[in-house]
Amino acid sequence: MSNKTRSVLKGLAVLLVLLAVMMQMQWIVIPALVAYKFWLVVIAFGVLLISSR
Repeated sequence: MSNKTRSVLKGLAVLLVLLAVMMQMQWIVIPALVAYKFWLVVIAFGVLLISSR
C-alpha cells in the first residue's frame, strides 16, 4: 500500500470520527446516520488499523 493511500485512509478515519462527534454534540444532524454513530467510530478505527503499518 502506498503512502498516499495510507494518508487518504487515515484522513477518512478522522473525518468519520469528527462526523460522529459532531452528530453526538448535535451540531450536525443526519437522520439516516443517527442510529449508526457507534458503528461510524468502529469503522473509522478499523480503517485506521488497516492503514497503519
